[in-house]
Amino acid sequence: MHGEKDSSAEDSSPEQEPSEQGGSSRAPASDAAPEGFVDISFVVEPNYAGWRLEDYLGQKLRRMPRERLAGIILRGVRCEGRRLKPSTPVYPGLAFRLRRPGSEEPETPTTLPVVFQDEWLLVLDKPAGLPIHPTARYHKGTLVSILRERFGERFAEPAHRLDRETSGLVVCGRTTEACRVLGRLFVSRDVHKEYLALCEGHPPEDTFTVDAPIAEGTELIRIAVRIDAVEGKPSRTRFQVLQRFTRDGEPFALLRCFPETGRQHQIRIHLREAGFPLVGDKMYGPDPGYFDRFSKHSLEPEAWSRLRLPRHALHAERIVFPHPGTGAEVSFSAPLPSDLADFIAGAPLPPPPSTAPSR
Repeated sequence: MHGEKDSSAEDSSPEQEPSEQGGSSRAPASDAAPEGFVDISFVVEPNYAGWRLEDYLGQKLRRMPRERLAGIILRGVRCEGRRLKPSTPVYPGLAFRLRRPGSEEPETPTTLPVVFQDEWLLVLDKPAGLPIHPTARYHKGTLVSILRERFGERFAEPAHRLDRETSGLVVCGRTTEACRVLGRLFVSRDVHKEYLALCEGHPPEDTFTVDAPIAEGTELIRIAVRIDAVEGKPSRTRFQVLQRFTRDGEPFALLRCFPETGRQHQIRIHLREAGFPLVGDKMYGPDPGYFDRFSKHSLEPEAWSRLRLPRHALHAERIVFPHPGTGAEVSFSAPLPSDLADFIAGAPLPPPPSTAPSR
């Protein structure tokens, strides 16, 4: 099984949204961007073969309106002398850069703990707040950028994604064959994932299941998802209550989440559907307007107080899959991070962050 994934991402299969098998990657290093501009590098993944360039980038930069994206493609794509148009078909391995005017980049975490490493795999414990791939807003402060700075250009590539605010395990392939095998495993759902989540409320049952079809897009937020019995794809998540607790007079619970399908934002919207939204979730939490105001840097102090945490309380805690080299089952885990453990323990809440758009 595989589950929650990055809304910006992050794959075109019956069980995946069109971007989990990778993202922006290595591209030509010549023709450096002039001062005041940044280059966002991409290498097209196998699951996008034959897509139009504008459709491919539409999946990678979901917050950007399509008409604006077409103009940026015509003005700003660099591809070793080739001119790419919005209608250009892409193919696996196509490397190009999208040049855009630079803007001040939000600060992101710089620590990247290594959980496991061998000649095939690199497993990392991603901190909350760190995007995996470069985007329109994040250029240097990403997991991929840190990997390359720390280990070198071709050391490892992420095989899947997590939302920027989600913490926990990210599996990377260290060889072309490892990346190919891992991609196939994720597509075929031969990867078992478990997440830990803090939700609002006390679920009455110790175990419960949400079986609700998910479709892309909402009236308020284009990159969000919705429950839709007509247009949605089958989606199912099992939940286990690990602990019920009370904080500041309000009920909360620690859950273990077992996503049986891999839809975008699946765990988050399924918890909202069950009536127990994630703590700190600006997109699927107590007010549907929070994310819009947060994106515009205008989320009021009362909203931050209601959200309680500056990020949504979701952590990719355990992952099990066949090793791409030996075929033997391997299992990795990452402990609950301190911000979520402190919330359970009743520690003082952190101050609201500087408001930067989140996924």
